[in-house]
Amino acid sequence: MTKVLVDIQNISVGYDENIVLRDVSLKIYEQDFLGIVGPNGGGKTTLVKSILGLLKPVSGCIVFPDKNVKSRIGYMPQINLIDRKFPILVSEVIESGLMAAKNKSKSEKKEKVRAIIREMNIENISGKAIGELSGGQMQRVLLARAVVNDPKLLILDEPSSYVDKQFESHFYQLLQEINKEAAIVLVSHDIETIRSNTKNIAYVEETLDYKTLIV
Repeated sequence: MTKVLVDIQNISVGYDENIVLRDVSLKIYEQDFLGIVGPNGGGKTTLVKSILGLLKPVSGCIVFPDKNVKSRIGYMPQINLIDRKFPILVSEVIESGLMAAKNKSKSEKKEKVRAIIREMNIENISGKAIGELSGGQMQRVLLARAVVNDPKLLILDEPSSYVDKQFESHFYQLLQEINKEAAIVLVSHDIETIRSNTKNIAYVEETLDYKTLIV
């Protein structure tokens, strides 16, 4: 039987008195590739923040049957949430994805960062400050940070917004490889991207409608 990584049970989530998600239930399985679509303001990012523990449900609960999964979530935020003026280098951004890896030594972390930099083909920008990067370069760095700790669950919020066309096909090839070892939740406004790359779809507009694409 396929293992459940995240069990979302009848959650309602809001900001102050405004309920954004109402009575939402969803299971995310091992090696799932779930696409989340819906209108702006419909609750897609609110659902993601709830899974990450950044927002507490007003009612219902989110259960991680395997407690280790909670510390093995990789997250790639929307690029417009990143402060480009913050004085940090690309390599340091990626290494910050290993903060929860208490079992790795400093040298192991450095080697892991070097390996993911090679995989993402960003050696030429690893020593740059994030303020010097293009949108496409920044997306590669954010993906590298999200996967550097070998997550069991990878959550990507509008990841292709700034991916350059040259990298886009490689980006989704990388996700297919990552999906062999990790479940992926991909939030996007682009329904064609979701249909082409995911196994299941959740349509979120206050409530949730779930559809499987893989029979």
